[in-house]
Amino acid sequence: MRFLLMFPMAFGIGLFLLSCEDKQTSKKTDTTVVKDSVTAETKVKPKKKAEPEYPELTDANAMEFFLEFEKENPENKVRITTDFGIIDISLYDKTKFHRANFVYLTKRNYFDNTQFYRVVENFVIQGGSGDGLNLYKKRRKIGRYLLPPDTKQGYTHKRGAVSMPSSEIENAYKLASPYQFFIIQREGGAHYLDGDYTVFGEVISGMDVVDKINAVETDEGDWPLSNVYIKKVEIID
Repeated sequence: MRFLLMFPMAFGIGLFLLSCEDKQTSKKTDTTVVKDSVTAETKVKPKKKAEPEYPELTDANAMEFFLEFEKENPENKVRITTDFGIIDISLYDKTKFHRANFVYLTKRNYFDNTQFYRVVENFVIQGGSGDGLNLYKKRRKIGRYLLPPDTKQGYTHKRGAVSMPSSEIENAYKLASPYQFFIIQREGGAHYLDGDYTVFGEVISGMDVVDKINAVETDEGDWPLSNVYIKKVEIID
């Protein structure tokens, strides 16, 4: 009699255990399938490289680039903020490549944190360079190119004239003429420079600042003993 009672109980317990095993196996299988399906759906697509806004300039493409740039960027006034104050400059439309070059470099923020690195008493202050690695990186990104001289527009090296080294000068690449500029400080000007350097603008406000910079103490190489920084250059109306 006991045997008959125990047999149904044992049989029931067996069915219950088999049912639990089936549920656990089903759960394991479902988990594996879900995990694999998610992995298959999360493939990472490679990012496309962004196209640069401006081309790297060279002697081969610079003139064509500035010919188009000057048409679309007619601005002709810039403000130079220095350690000694503000200098406002008007750029000449007739020297269109040099105007476009200066506007372009201004919009690329090239001149920001450069220096008036050469100061010759009662003559000139020269800017657009410096002694930092960051400046080298800026130039490398913009390009290596020269501008042709444009010395026959009737502009002279009067006091306040803004001029640029010419590509006809020996070792022009060493001088990096497109990146540098100088302002004549001398009373009466420096007209013996006419024909050798391109005058492309003039100071319209801030000659007192030019005079202050020209009065700083320099070393034997005309580099100011205390750096004279160009904090920023910006387009103005």
